[in-house]
Amino acid sequence: MKITRILTIAAVLIGTAALPAAEDLKVIANPSFAESTISADELKGVFLLTKTSLHDGTHVEPVLLKGGAVHSSFLKEYLGKTDSALETYYRSLVFTGKASMPKILASDADVEAYVAKTKGAIGYVSASSTDAGVKALEVK
Repeated sequence: MKITRILTIAAVLIGTAALPAAEDLKVIANPSFAESTISADELKGVFLLTKTSLHDGTHVEPVLLKGGAVHSSFLKEYLGKTDSALETYYRSLVFTGKASMPKILASDADVEAYVAKTKGAIGYVSASSTDAGVKALEVK
């Protein structure tokens, strides 16, 4: 019984250690964004599709990674959801006609390229990715 409990605790700790922290990712936006910061509440609203524009009137379009550690970390840190919970949430919005599915891309490079060319696009990538053609936003 004791060994099982120790192994369970170890597995949880190892699994948690494998997830990157919020500082291991960065939020990026199209260079047309006037601001260089975004509030955590605005960011959450953008990705939960309750906000289509920021406080300054800038139109926004969320762009998500398809999966992976950075995606899981972003969801946990900023949205408070798991991947499956977010997918269910999006499907309910689409089903009721309240929103369309956001753009979901496979890699950091794909997210950066899309955000760079799409006015109002906002996404997230690993902290080590380049900032080619995008603007890094500080989340407050």
